[in-house]
Amino acid sequence: MTAPDARRLLIRPMTTADLPAVQLIERASFTTPWPPQAYRQELESNRLAAYLVVTVGEEVIAYGGVWLMVDEAHVTTFAVHPRYRRRGIGERLLLALMDLSADRHAREATLEVRLSNLGARRLYEKYGFRPVGIRPRYYSDNQEDALIMTTEPLSGAPMRERIGRLRDALDAAPPSDLHPDATLAPTEPSQAQPGSDPNQGVA
Repeated sequence: MTAPDARRLLIRPMTTADLPAVQLIERASFTTPWPPQAYRQELESNRLAAYLVVTVGEEVIAYGGVWLMVDEAHVTTFAVHPRYRRRGIGERLLLALMDLSADRHAREATLEVRLSNLGARRLYEKYGFRPVGIRPRYYSDNQEDALIMTTEPLSGAPMRERIGRLRDALDAAPPSDLHPDATLAPTEPSQAQPGSDPNQGVA
């Protein structure tokens, strides 16, 4: 009998059992993390919310969420543990969030991102998000403006073709190294200065 692959990547709905691990990633990624009870309230009380986690074996290594409001999916939070960044995990998680949004009949997806967060902005642009406005002084830590980004209709041919190409490219790519970065401690923050941007740790 072949042993199961303990390093297999899995994306699934977040549960309350995941919350301690989510909080560790939250504190390692953001200078103003959500309070511990916020995610529990989201899972138990907010019918508009949907959250996913990425696991390797039994370890939660990333998470993200959306609020599904009428016909819009608003990305509320998104982070990859610093020890697992630059492996394409954030890209796979973003694709899963967009699939979830489309399955729940959202017409478009939207989010806010720091103007200075060029890495996140490039990722979102790759997946069809385009700048549509500015929220002045949106971030409380340094009063930085937020860039509002929104997709074209998720069910439209251009978006479906874009997502299909990106999905095929991800599936065709060599498997990512799913072992943690040994140069960082399990709860050590990213080497880059974190911020309160909910899209800071997306690489």
